[in-house]
Amino acid sequence: MVFYMKKIEFLQKSELPKELNRLKKGVNGLYFIGDKNLLKQPKISVVGSRKASVYTKEWVYSLCKALANAKICVVSGGALGVDIAAHQASMPRTISVFANGLDTIYPIANKKSILEIYENALAVSEYNIGEAPLPYRFLERNRIVVGLGQALVVAQADLQSGSMQSALMARKMGIPVYVLPQRIHESKGTNKLLSEGKANIINDIGEFVAKFSNFTPSLDFGGDEILDFCQNGVDLDLALQKFGDKIYEYEILGLVKISNLIVKSL
Repeated sequence: MVFYMKKIEFLQKSELPKELNRLKKGVNGLYFIGDKNLLKQPKISVVGSRKASVYTKEWVYSLCKALANAKICVVSGGALGVDIAAHQASMPRTISVFANGLDTIYPIANKKSILEIYENALAVSEYNIGEAPLPYRFLERNRIVVGLGQALVVAQADLQSGSMQSALMARKMGIPVYVLPQRIHESKGTNKLLSEGKANIINDIGEFVAKFSNFTPSLDFGGDEILDFCQNGVDLDLALQKFGDKIYEYEILGLVKISNLIVKSL
């Protein structure tokens, strides 16, 4: 384990976001490092397998990047696989909920990204300094991840998994559950949720983001360099050369249109 030495602060129960009032087992307070104002923003929770496929991680990255661009905060648990992909994509608009004291960096494989969360986003935990990531604490952690969100996205899950328990928690709290499109044998848990009518599928990232956002692109991106560059229509290759994949992010958010290899601001 690696230990973190900077100041860890504490949010009293009265300071916690109202979303946590939905939890059957209440939260008496949260230790935190980072920007506590993220707790006041619209939030979507994203969970999934630690052994997520490349396909799933690419979907998660695109989804969470679009959510962050629309000023929606992404909540997850800092674990391997889906969790850390969600945090990386939505940085710095992301909240990580840990199952251990925040003086301990765990899992160590995610050290670089966790330290970035500490420095630029928000890390929270119920557990005091020195508390270890014991197995039962991950389930306790999950209820906070779920409870903070307006919706829960289960990206990929086995039938017997913490992610499926999170989906059950969400349903009990009246929180809508969403899943990604998956091949029939590659995410049996999410496919089961879908087949039983216990989850909705995300087929279009832009539509999903719009459902949970009051984001108005034409106002929020006034004076934006990419929109200015594409105002009169430019060659797609030229736009990609200058701005990279942000062009596709802007297309997902409805800020630009790509047609016949021409990019034009909307």
